[in-house]
Amino acid sequence: MVNQRNILVVLHTGRQDSVDAAVRVCAQLRDAGVTAVIAPQEIDDVGAYPEQLAGMPVLGIDVDMADLELVIVLGGDGTILRAAELVRGSAVPLLGVNLGHVGFLAESEREDLTETVRRALARDYHVEERMTLSVRVKVDSEVVYETWALNEATVEKASRERMLEVVMEVDGRPISSFGCDGVVMSTPTGSTAYAFSAGGPVVWPSLDALLMVPLSPHALFARPLVVSPDSALAVEVLPRTQGTGVLWCDGRRTHDLPLGARVVVRRSPTPVRLARLHLGPFSDRLVGKFNLPVTGWRGPTTRD
Repeated sequence: MVNQRNILVVLHTGRQDSVDAAVRVCAQLRDAGVTAVIAPQEIDDVGAYPEQLAGMPVLGIDVDMADLELVIVLGGDGTILRAAELVRGSAVPLLGVNLGHVGFLAESEREDLTETVRRALARDYHVEERMTLSVRVKVDSEVVYETWALNEATVEKASRERMLEVVMEVDGRPISSFGCDGVVMSTPTGSTAYAFSAGGPVVWPSLDALLMVPLSPHALFARPLVVSPDSALAVEVLPRTQGTGVLWCDGRRTHDLPLGARVVVRRSPTPVRLARLHLGPFSDRLVGKFNLPVTGWRGPTTRD
């Protein structure tokens, strides 16, 4: 049908609360005359769940990616990252409903589910673009692996008992070499994820930048770096390393790194688009998600 509206529903099939939420969302979409679509990766899992989810049109089989209007994601940040992977390369935005813990990428919480779907149906949301990373692995000047990341690309040691010897590079120039557990190369979106846990700075997502954060470095100078979004970051696994490395992107895509491997990270031309219901400042989201103490704040009495 020419005017048919299609919304992809992505859920965490291993969690009953996510399945229950999907039943509610699909019913609300159907009542509004909108087609609820499922990803092919979830067909087998959903088949064992309530009949309300049976017989849904399948993305790529019954509905083309280009015909999607929106993706509603039910779960935590991991589920949102999986949804971003599913629709990579398209312009369809993601609207996350947090059923996990922090849910930094999500736009609403489980108690707001019905209202969230109502606003999705009314197209009452703002679309925000988030920069992503283009990631290449080179061995002897040959590109052996290519992928992307929304949060971060991380070079890590493959063995717990072995330190990784690396050299960090920015724009073709070396910065420092040291032994470590790894190095995180992150977007501003990822600054509140793995990079944050490693002691990196929180970077407002409105700022275009790239981050480099060493993991447990054995060095006098191994500080987190914030550089231009047009810079090229690189981490080389040095031959003197006793163990091997591994590349992880968003905790989902991985590639083994032999000695001498070189991981190059640049800004990708393809962003991820997030549907936003609330246009408040990022500082409010930061305080709310991390439950930061702000008691006693009086605010400015005049414009600063």
